[in-house]
Amino acid sequence: MSTSPFSCLPAATVKAIALVALAIAITGASYGSLAAAYGFPLWVPFMLSLFVLAGASEFMFIGIVASGGHPLAAAAAGLLVNARHIPFGVNVRDLVGKGASGLLGCHIMNDESVVFGLSQHTPAQRRAAYWLCGMGVAICWPLGAVLGSVAGRLLPSAEAIGLDAVFPAILLALVLPALRHKTTCIRASGGALLALGTVPLLPVGLPVLISLFGLALRKK
Repeated sequence: MSTSPFSCLPAATVKAIALVALAIAITGASYGSLAAAYGFPLWVPFMLSLFVLAGASEFMFIGIVASGGHPLAAAAAGLLVNARHIPFGVNVRDLVGKGASGLLGCHIMNDESVVFGLSQHTPAQRRAAYWLCGMGVAICWPLGAVLGSVAGRLLPSAEAIGLDAVFPAILLALVLPALRHKTTCIRASGGALLALGTVPLLPVGLPVLISLFGLALRKK
């Protein structure tokens, strides 16, 4: 009798992954409704969610383009945001597989799948958690984006009910603990000030890239 490749995972881990996937679907709905409010046709958030599969980059892309920024600048900003996947890939290279499955394994690599994969105790559990969470996100994110995009067309304004603030609020909640480290706080604050200071001077999308110079700051 064959067993599920995920049967090695504790029930608590499976439940946690399911809750994360649900949260991803809700965030995806926020993304889809915001894209609809900005005037993007349904296929844009759907295709981005399916092939890019990176929430922060997708939110940034539609926000920059909707504000009048050039799509190439928006894409460059998204690529920089996703540069964290380079060290991710080094750490999960044994979990993604090889060949055709390896390509899919790389595609479903995200913050959540990496965290769940690396936090398990055995190699089998790490691989199972990585794939279960990765596939859950890969399914729930586009599904939420489509449902949100459809619902967004029925709303008079996504901003009126705060849908445009959902994802930034989530990102802020995720990064707040890291700001306890003094050097990280200095660099993040410096980058934010650089971005805000250059908003009146540069085209939309470029201030985000300028903020990366904040990484050069350090405590004395």
